[in-house]
Formats: sequence, C-alpha cells, structure tokens
Amino acid sequence: MDFLRPATWAEALAAKADRPEAVPIQGGTDMMVELNFDVRRPAALLDLNRVTELAGWSEEPDGRLRVGAGVTYARLIAELGDRLPGLAQASRTVGSPQIRNRGTVGGNLGAASPAGDSHPPLLAGDAVVEVESAARGVRMIPADDFYLGVKRSALEADELIRAFRMSPASGPQYFSKVGTRNAMVIAVCSFAIALRPGERRVGTGIGSAAPTPRRAVAAEEFLAAELDWEARLDPSVLGRFGELAAEAASPIDDVRGTADYRRHAIAVMARRTLTWAWNEFRSGHFERRAG
Repeated sequence: MDFLRPATWAEALAAKADRPEAVPIQGGTDMMVELNFDVRRPAALLDLNRVTELAGWSEEPDGRLRVGAGVTYARLIAELGDRLPGLAQASRTVGSPQIRNRGTVGGNLGAASPAGDSHPPLLAGDAVVEVESAARGVRMIPADDFYLGVKRSALEADELIRAFRMSPASGPQYFSKVGTRNAMVIAVCSFAIALRPGERRVGTGIGSAAPTPRRAVAAEEFLAAELDWEARLDPSVLGRFGELAAEAASPIDDVRGTADYRRHAIAVMARRTLTWAWNEFRSGHFERRAG
C-alpha cells in the first residue's frame, strides 16, 4: 500500500488525478477501522492532513458558510455551533472526544455511509458539497444529489471534497438519533429538522433508514401547506408529519434494529424534533440566541 502526503491542495488534486484509486483520509476514523479488520485494503492512501487550505471556514458574500473538509467535529461545535446548531448537535453524537478531535464532516461525506451522523442535518439545511478535480475544476453538488447508494456518492474518481456550503440557521434546528447505547454508537436511525420561518418551510433529513441519507419530501410539502406559523402546533398536523416522515424511509432488518422499529422511531423522532423546534420558535428563544 502506498502512502501519499501532498502538502498543498494543488498537489492533492494532482495526486488524485495520477492515482484515482487512492483513498483520501483526513482523520482516518472510518478507514482505520476497515484496515484493522481487513475489510478494505486500498492500493494507496491519500493523506490530506498537511493541506492547510482544507482546515478553515469563512462566510461567503452570499451569506453562506463555507466549511473546509478538514474542519473537525470539535471545531465545528466550538466555532460554528451557534450558526449551524443542527449540524453541531449531530457532531456531538459522533464517537468519543478523541474521534471528534480527528474526524470531519468532509470525511463523513466521503464515506457516504447511510448511518453517517452529519448527513441528515446537511440535507435539512440545504447544504452544497464543493468538489474539485485537476482536470475539470470545481463542481457544486447539492446534498440532495450527492448520495447515490450505500457508501456511494456523486464524486468522480479524480475528485476530492474541498468544502461544504450551508446557510446559517434562520430558525430552530434539531437532530435526534437512536442507538443501542447512549454514546460511541452507530445510529439505528436518525432524523434532523430545520425550521425556516422566513420562507414558511421546513427542511428534513433521515439517516440510517434507507440505502442513502434522504429528505422526507412529502412531509416537508405537507408542512408547507398545513402549518400555521402564527398558532400552536396542531396535534393532527404533528401526527401526520410523523407518518409521512416514516413513509419516506425504506429501512432493512439488521443487527442494530428491524425495519419496523426504524419506521416507528423515525415517526417518533420527527414528531419530537418538530415539537422542540416549534416550541423554541414560538417562545422567541431562537431570535434571542441568534441575536
């Protein structure tokens, strides 16, 4: 196995173009497990830790946040938790403190596991993934279009993830996860919600309950049509939202849980996260926190 260590982004792109089979690593938190258990033995690893261009974040002219693929979960929580609260909540559930100090959202995107914790809030927040190749330059892929199958993404063989872009929260955001224990666990299933009061719509994301992370589109459309933003949350609207969220899932039975349990849990988490977000919105707490 070859070990490639570019020092700059340009060198990283050249290395990936020359060795498209090389697997990029930043924290290596997924790859090291696969290597240790001999699940995967790539011909080459492309270590991106020396590439400083990946380690920063910025606010773009359009108001969106551009977060480099090398920004760790720990930094995202500490530095962007107030502006990306749903993603920060999900980041807090990732592994242990040691994993959060090494792992990145960029790596989670690259792995494209249906159980990845960052995927539901990225979907709910309308994130866009910035990728680049030496031959074709930069390409922007909406999170909706990024996930193609189990651990398969829209990345071409010569492309690397450079950053993701996401607007700061304009309303309450929440993330909920069911696991077989309270910490250091792969999700049995997960759900994220993002309220956008100014647009009168809600974003959603489902994890570990389908071949890919996905939005609950019908549930979002239902709320856009039925939610009264000036009133208390109608129990019938809440219940139907949970049903539609569960219908958006297409889970399997596996060692972590059954398909029926996952559907039930998605419905429960959808109702709970909407209730939490709605209560925060109606109380005015989000405006005070954001201000």
